[in-house]
Amino acid sequence: MQISMIGLWRLRSLSSWRPPRRLMRHRGRAPVMRAASLKMVVPEVDSDLLGQLESMGFPTARATRALHYSGNSSIEAAINWVAEHEDDPDIDQMPLVPNDKMTEANQPSLTPEEIKMKAQELRERALKKKEEEERKTEREREKERIRIGKELLEAKRIEEENERKRILALRKAEKEEEKRAREKIRQKLEEDKAERRRKLGLPPEDPVSSKPSAAPEEQKKSFLPVKPATKAERMRDCLRSLKQHHKDEDAKVKRAFQTLLTYVGNAAKNPNEEKFRKIRLNNPTFQDRVGSLHGGVEFLELCGFEKLEDGEFLFLPRDKVDMAVLNSAGSELNSAIANPFFGVL
Repeated sequence: MQISMIGLWRLRSLSSWRPPRRLMRHRGRAPVMRAASLKMVVPEVDSDLLGQLESMGFPTARATRALHYSGNSSIEAAINWVAEHEDDPDIDQMPLVPNDKMTEANQPSLTPEEIKMKAQELRERALKKKEEEERKTEREREKERIRIGKELLEAKRIEEENERKRILALRKAEKEEEKRAREKIRQKLEEDKAERRRKLGLPPEDPVSSKPSAAPEEQKKSFLPVKPATKAERMRDCLRSLKQHHKDEDAKVKRAFQTLLTYVGNAAKNPNEEKFRKIRLNNPTFQDRVGSLHGGVEFLELCGFEKLEDGEFLFLPRDKVDMAVLNSAGSELNSAIANPFFGVL
């Protein structure tokens, strides 16, 4: 004897049904309700949705089955269910469920207000999850910002320390330069004094007793290892050479130093502007202020400028802009301009 699909479904529904606890008289006793007493009824569905499906040409049984098994929520869900189950043999049979109000299968469909509440609950849950993810992401970003901030502070500290050392070295060099200049002036005065005594027929003065003591000191210095000249020292030597080649042209030398400072300052302030990194060599102003002076072009080359192949321009490539070198050049130029004894030796 063959059992129909509906019969099997009914048997499964009946066999899986369990009575509620309140139907048990005493703890541990068998349930009082029997499966045979259950009545099978057509499930309740949304009448408006059912009418819309029927107006679209769906049979009542198929529309009822689709609404019931798709959750009785929307036309779209019901149509999707029909598309997925159109080959079911019982698709056009009216569905039946046990007439038990306590079972979940016969619970009334959600009202529009309840659907809105459910949707609002889902939205709030999704919003809460999104906010939590955003907070987590923000915490990670904050950690990254703190890490980057520490690295920047450390890099700034190192840069400031290097700048402090560079300034100290520059001041020391300036003092030594001034000391040598004063010593040269003193020697010049001594020579002039000796020359005047000679012309007056006076005997020369006794040599200063302290002079011989300087020999051991200089001899001691001669045994010290010779350190390679830094770029700042080479710049200083270049500026000193420029001034010594134009001893009697202080105004011209000062103007050259100021012009070089302008070129270097513009390149440092505007490294991305090519016009500040390119100098026409045959420009009359450049030639008059810098190009015609001994060491002027050489100083710019120490700053990173290069002569192009056509020999018409001095050019500082963007990838060769070194802020430390440009800052050193600016410091050396400022020192040369401000120090009245610079280049006297």
